[in-house]
Amino acid sequence: MPESSSLAADLHTWKLTLAYDGTDFRGWQVQPGERTIQGELQQALGRVTGEIPLPQGSGRTDAGVHALGQVASFALRAPIPVENLQRALNRTLPDSIRILNASTAPSTFHARHSAVAKTYEYRVWLAKSGCDAVCSPLLARYVDAFPWPLDLDKLESAAQHFLGEHDFLSFAATDPDSTTRNEKATDAQSTNVEEQPSTIRTIFSSTWTKKETEDTDLLIYRVRGNGFLHHMVRNLVGTMLDVGRGHVKAEAIPGIFAARSRSAAGPTAPARGLFLHSVEYEETHPH
Repeated sequence: MPESSSLAADLHTWKLTLAYDGTDFRGWQVQPGERTIQGELQQALGRVTGEIPLPQGSGRTDAGVHALGQVASFALRAPIPVENLQRALNRTLPDSIRILNASTAPSTFHARHSAVAKTYEYRVWLAKSGCDAVCSPLLARYVDAFPWPLDLDKLESAAQHFLGEHDFLSFAATDPDSTTRNEKATDAQSTNVEEQPSTIRTIFSSTWTKKETEDTDLLIYRVRGNGFLHHMVRNLVGTMLDVGRGHVKAEAIPGIFAARSRSAAGPTAPARGLFLHSVEYEETHPH
């Protein structure tokens, strides 16, 4: 067997599920001179195994965005037991990043290319009308503390307009960089929509729920789809918050789609309220 083939045969594909507080990081993707999730994970792998593969994430979360179930894949030659790698990485990584699960996977597995669906959550904190409640600093890093009253029925009505297949150009970042554009293309390929325009996505579920306390409400938006454009979830939320406070009618959303212009939609909601909740794979690669 040629030496190159032997080396390839020695590689083992790994799949990690990780959670992180994105507040103090410049997002997932490695950037020169910046702290990133991908960079921290790569350095930890180097310290633990002596190898420095670049972990591929299921998606490139932006600066300040969190994850409850990000998935990463990479290849290693080191014959390290599964439980040992998870334990060693968690001892090496900063406290704001934790490996929830580690496993080996087939060589064909890729965290982004193999994904068939993703779910995001967005959390909005509200003081109830007439209350002087203040958002706790222990919570403020993980919610959008919204200063105006919101109508949950209007939010839910708006959310239903996003169900199904649509061209989400109006809800994409105005000028995403080339890296993001490349990710959109691979997202489309991995979800069997490669022949469709790159801004077309399918949303499987789109709902708001409310958790109440005596003085406050926590509104949670959860959206599941086959792929998401740059800033798409935050732009959906920003638009729905305009609907919820009565500035825009839910019935205007089809017109926003038709405009195919970022200026037609609402503002981009703050990154701190957004979580990558989970990533789904075919049964051969369960999350």
